[in-house]
Amino acid sequence: MRHSAGWVDYAYPPDARQRLSKLMEVADSTRADLSNKLGAVVLTDVHVRIARTPMEMTTLAPENAPYPRYASGVAYPDLGLILITLTPEYASQQHDIVETFKHELGHLALHDAVKGNNVPRWFNEGFAVFVSGESSLPRLQTLWTATVAGNLIPLDKLERTFPDDPITASIAYAEAADVVRYLVRHQDRYRFDGLVERLARGITFDEALRLAYNIDRPTLEAEWREDVSKRYTYWPILSSTVVLWTGIVVLFFVGYRRRKRRDRVTLERWRREEAREDARQAARREIFENAMREAATEPERRIHIVVSNPTAPIAAKSRPPMSSDVDVPKVEHDGTVHTLH
Repeated sequence: MRHSAGWVDYAYPPDARQRLSKLMEVADSTRADLSNKLGAVVLTDVHVRIARTPMEMTTLAPENAPYPRYASGVAYPDLGLILITLTPEYASQQHDIVETFKHELGHLALHDAVKGNNVPRWFNEGFAVFVSGESSLPRLQTLWTATVAGNLIPLDKLERTFPDDPITASIAYAEAADVVRYLVRHQDRYRFDGLVERLARGITFDEALRLAYNIDRPTLEAEWREDVSKRYTYWPILSSTVVLWTGIVVLFFVGYRRRKRRDRVTLERWRREEAREDARQAARREIFENAMREAATEPERRIHIVVSNPTAPIAAKSRPPMSSDVDVPKVEHDGTVHTLH
């Protein structure tokens, strides 16, 4: 199926429309953001091709321009073409097609802004990662590990190509993105604009860097390495695991102590309530047993019921004669009839 949105058109499998809806929704805002970051109008004619699998990507790629096996997307700036696979090369590989789309648009936008002039590969890839908003935590962890282990890659080795294996490539991408972050720091934002503008005029990268930042590339790398060594030390790596688990254990222990304290208070309250209830039950049993003993020792005890008129009390020494037609309550006990009074 095909869909056109002015400056960009899409070709994709019919069953992929729903998955691509978010990608299409962010296209215009991403284009505007890239134009703002680069200080130029970019992305006027873009073609996006969606493949179901990495294998299908090979049928969509231009002749003599294979895509990297580890990549979930690839851009061909000279053609204004982006290829994206819906299924990554590895099942465990993190794959967000919206982030991939933004990443590849970053490549095309930079190509447009510098008018197709050559830039170092690390600068190209670093800018694409930086502007795509890709998940930063994995990159930070990669950069921490590479910094502490001394595995950072010299920029001159990333001048033209990136590593093919996924592990070394992840270091290269994390490193490149952080160098671009260093160049686009808030206090140097205007310098970055000057760098892009000079690149668009055909000035070499090294000369444009010197004119915009007043440093050469070896100095840039040295300053960046000093910055990264301060930010990524042993402590962040240790804190990412040890402190996390220590915090979890402490929270568990505090919660356990609070729960035990609540349980003790609850049990003590239950014990007091049970003791009071036992005392009440014992008092009731004692009253009942006393009553039973009295009944057993006085079998001929007379039953005496007093009925009083709540509205007209009767004097104790004088009682009015009762009418003969009034039924007087009686009760029979041991064969003898007794009048109730």
